[in-house]
Amino acid sequence: MPRRRGENTRAAHPPSPHVPERPGLGQPVWRSAAWGFDSAAEHADVVTGRSGGYAYSRLDNPTTASFAAAVAALEGAAAPEDVAGQAYSSGMAAITGVLLTFLRAGSHVVAPLPVSGGTYSLLTKVMSRFGVSADFVAAGDLGAVRAAVRGTTKIVLVETLANPTLAVADIRGLYRIARAAGALLIVDSTLATPILCRPLEHGADLVVHSATHFLGGHGDATGGVVVGRPALIERLREVRADIGGSLSPDDAFLLRRGLETLTLRVRRMCSTAMLFAAAVAKHPAVRRVDYPGLPGHPGNEPARRLFDSGPEGTRYGACVTVTPHGGYEAGLALAGGLRLAAVASSMGGARTTAAHVASATHHQLDDDALAAARIDPGAVRFSIGLEDAEDLIADVTSALDALRMPRQVGPTRA
Repeated sequence: MPRRRGENTRAAHPPSPHVPERPGLGQPVWRSAAWGFDSAAEHADVVTGRSGGYAYSRLDNPTTASFAAAVAALEGAAAPEDVAGQAYSSGMAAITGVLLTFLRAGSHVVAPLPVSGGTYSLLTKVMSRFGVSADFVAAGDLGAVRAAVRGTTKIVLVETLANPTLAVADIRGLYRIARAAGALLIVDSTLATPILCRPLEHGADLVVHSATHFLGGHGDATGGVVVGRPALIERLREVRADIGGSLSPDDAFLLRRGLETLTLRVRRMCSTAMLFAAAVAKHPAVRRVDYPGLPGHPGNEPARRLFDSGPEGTRYGACVTVTPHGGYEAGLALAGGLRLAAVASSMGGARTTAAHVASATHHQLDDDALAAARIDPGAVRFSIGLEDAEDLIADVTSALDALRMPRQVGPTRA
């Protein structure tokens, strides 16, 4: 008879769960921080990559790997080469991972204006401390991009749809400039998603997403992902494992589940955004509406060349930036006057969100940087959700109407 183990040992070593023979329809969540091995030699082989498998979730996790592979499949549907992916704990962790992998002291980056506030701060306040320099230029001006390139330029960074002006990148033109300079073309496609555009098909080396937004789609998970050629992705993995910005399996599960409805959600959001932008542009309190679906927007023609279309026509994205007359205070009042749309930083969820750009999403940019990026101090970025277009238009119209009403000063008497 084998020796009976003590109660504490029995509690710490319960029977292993049964593994079903048939796969479940739902994605399993591997919450294990580590995996056990029959020998130290086997453990060493997996940790060092001499054999496949999982050893420690900071290095790799099957749930997280499944999410990254699913995004790679979407982005690489028609890519000229095989596509792989790496998942991160946030979109900024993903951008940071790319910069730390491919830059060193003395490297130079050409980045767009406008650019996400976090990316701007990362380049100007963090990477600059380690000897990395950056020039910010209008990504739509290929001459300016070409003039900004130096012998030390290692990365040309761009956003498919710029946040928040919704400028549309000329990815093919930027590809030619990056190739001539021997630099990598990195495309942040968070606002476009692979439902609008797949930059790898147009020459991008790597595509980055803040999966927190449209990919997840429900505002309940935080993550990032980078996809591209396997050789580049393996270099990213090595650095990610060292710096520890790994995505949790629970967030990976939620983000992967969001991908299953991504096409349906984005198509609906794009259709509503077009109606919303066209209606809001007519309001007398509005100075400017940025949305590439509007004929007067400078991104309209590039979007029709670059973006996918469906029965509803070209998909121009789900974000609309509304700039009222009245500057900074008017923007704050517009966001504060909304009742249906939630004032929040996140995008791409089922509920419409709005954010005053200068005070929130791009607070890292000073007045000069905002002006260079063509961001008005009053701009409010809307991320259109799944509500009925008529309800969203009524909500913003009410808030805009309030901007035109004269304000009462002091008490009134009957």
